Amino acid sequence: MSETTTELPVVVIGAGPAGLAAAAHLLDRDITPLVLEAGPLAGAAVREWAHVRLFSRWGELVDPAAEKLLAPTGWTKPAEDTYPSGGDWAERYLQPLADVLGEQVRYGARVTGVSRTGRDRIVDADRDTQPFVVHYENADGHEHRLFARAVIDASGTWSTPGPAGGSGLAALGEKAAADRIAYRVPDLRDPAVRARYAGKRTAVIGSGASAFTALAYLADLAKSADGTGTHATWILRRGISGSTFGGGEADQLPARGALGQAAKTAVDGGYADAVTGFRTDAVERTEDGRVILIGEDGRRLGPVDEVIVLTGFRPDLSFLGELRLGLDERLQAPVELAPLIDPNQHSCGTVYPHGAGELSHPEKDVYLVGMKSYGRAPTFLAMTGYEQVRSIAAHLAGDREAAARVELTLPETGVCGGAGLFDEPAAAEANGGGCCAAPATLTIGAAPASASSGGC
Repeated sequence: MSETTTELPVVVIGAGPAGLAAAAHLLDRDITPLVLEAGPLAGAAVREWAHVRLFSRWGELVDPAAEKLLAPTGWTKPAEDTYPSGGDWAERYLQPLADVLGEQVRYGARVTGVSRTGRDRIVDADRDTQPFVVHYENADGHEHRLFARAVIDASGTWSTPGPAGGSGLAALGEKAAADRIAYRVPDLRDPAVRARYAGKRTAVIGSGASAFTALAYLADLAKSADGTGTHATWILRRGISGSTFGGGEADQLPARGALGQAAKTAVDGGYADAVTGFRTDAVERTEDGRVILIGEDGRRLGPVDEVIVLTGFRPDLSFLGELRLGLDERLQAPVELAPLIDPNQHSCGTVYPHGAGELSHPEKDVYLVGMKSYGRAPTFLAMTGYEQVRSIAAHLAGDREAAARVELTLPETGVCGGAGLFDEPAAAEANGGGCCAAPATLTIGAAPASASSGGC
């Protein structure tokens, strides 16, 4: 890299937890960052789930380099053993950190393309010596470009939720029923949102922490004075097994374990019916505007008033099309990282902490970090992102020893088996998921169930 190129900033895409931590670590290494944030404030995506409480404590949500930047400003770190909401995280940590970074954060800057200057993806000649060119648009549509010595994409996956369709594509009729479908955990504190679900039948599609949260919220609504008649139909693409409700007491993040137990309590209390092995193929509207979900096997569920689709997220790679990325064909995560996080293979224990080595691509000095680095894999922790950007900053500074060093110990999930294996009951059993195959449709708690949600 030429001296002229090294004088350019490192462009960081996204002013969320990983992006701002990347900027802090770069500054700690005397490297100039420039953070481009599409939203009007720091943590714009986090603010969209401001009502959801994290299962990580404050002590696990503040990056050390960021804290070092904040300390001289008089910033007070929240009590380490307390759990913030998304709104708390944004207001009490992310925005103050962005404020310290000042002009090194540009808001309303949506990145539309990244390439090598004068080189599209097929040109080899002198490729690694050319700076990156980054195109972005302001909120008013005005176009800009700037040049960078390296690019760290921390834009996350929030903007691209998974569809209801079991094939990975939107189910037939899903777009036409958009007025009845939400892809986020509802904020039932909002009177308008609360009225949408109160006293209604809602289908919740998904099996992760977001689905647990939605089920618990709907159960609480059903117990309230204005929520009589609220009921959920919980749709799982796999069967009920020992890990369906997470790690419980075995989870070293207690709040994460408790979240699964809250969902179990909701269904045990009769506030939800669980439907297993159901892959949505089509969405059909009834004459009164409600929705019927049709499975690949022909089963029909409903009608329901509302549908909440919580099937995970996927990375938006559209603006990286001129870069040479090495991505796993399944997860769309960096090829060296994918085996560590693949839900088809990854079982009990931790995801090994990783950094610049595992996150590198054929295109030198470009990195996907944070949630985006996991592609379609779930269960990302903020601590993982902080370790990623620490290592990358060290690598860009030429400190190979620090880049390779592991400075993080992750808590175990307490959950065996990956989601990909649980489509088959036999696979669930083989991975510690329980000894019983669940029936195709059951009600848990309110009526006698033929199988429990745990082991036999």
